[in-house]
Amino acid sequence: MKTGTFLTVPVIISMAILAVILFCCLCAPLISPYEFQEQDLSMTLSGPSGAHLLGTDQVGRDVMTRLFYGGRTTIAGTLCIVLVSIAIGLPTGLLCGYYGKLFDTLFMRLCDIVLAFPPLVLAFILVSGFGRSMSNAVIALGIVYVPMLARLVRSLVMVEKNKMYVSALDSMCYPAWRKIFVHILPNCVPSIVVQLTLDIAYAVLDLAGMSFLGFGVQPPTADWGNMLNEGRIYFAQMPLLAMAPGICIILLSVSVNIFSDGLYRYLEPRQRKLPSFKKFDRLSRRRFMKAGGY
Repeated sequence: MKTGTFLTVPVIISMAILAVILFCCLCAPLISPYEFQEQDLSMTLSGPSGAHLLGTDQVGRDVMTRLFYGGRTTIAGTLCIVLVSIAIGLPTGLLCGYYGKLFDTLFMRLCDIVLAFPPLVLAFILVSGFGRSMSNAVIALGIVYVPMLARLVRSLVMVEKNKMYVSALDSMCYPAWRKIFVHILPNCVPSIVVQLTLDIAYAVLDLAGMSFLGFGVQPPTADWGNMLNEGRIYFAQMPLLAMAPGICIILLSVSVNIFSDGLYRYLEPRQRKLPSFKKFDRLSRRRFMKAGGY
């Protein structure tokens, strides 16, 4: 695989999988064969058939339909987790990296305290204190993800503010907000984007784990983690009931990771492969001959 190229085979496959998942989840009301809560007690725990491609659950609901609607909840919750981390971590990281001093010291020590706890354990503590719900799980995981993003942004800003172009801006008396948001932040965006895509992959697993343990989505709303918890009880009778959401979680998480790796190779200049001297020499000689050279 060539470095520096974005559309490699693994990235193309991951993008195709992500496109299929997003299409099925966003267009669930249009392509789902049944209603989300439609029950048929005469078809409980039935296997795959023409009427139910992935079978039915313990109360006769179509598994494929619940996968589509549960995926919408999972993806929406994941994006909200990342947005919470951006809303808190990005501005604080910018301010800590540019100004430093007392605010930087206090916030970094707070980040060290948060990072000292395992992420899911800290999220469990926060959700237990505020109540079990999807919104509380999203806020708790978003807070857990803040230190990682804030420390990354802080380190990037500390590198950028010591470069020559920032010194030139200082000599022209540019205000601090303009130097931070107009000049420094755009140079940090590639690394931040890669980190956010990785956070999405981890947030899928963490949110599914919280729902699996009963700290996230509460019935009758469903997401893939909640469906996995319900399916494990009937795994001996209907394995697909647990396997289907588990496979969806794995596909989404792995695809986002592969996409993030390809994005890093494309955005990071040090990963780009320069053309060889032989190729450059052949191109130069060909252009020289076309221009009438000897």
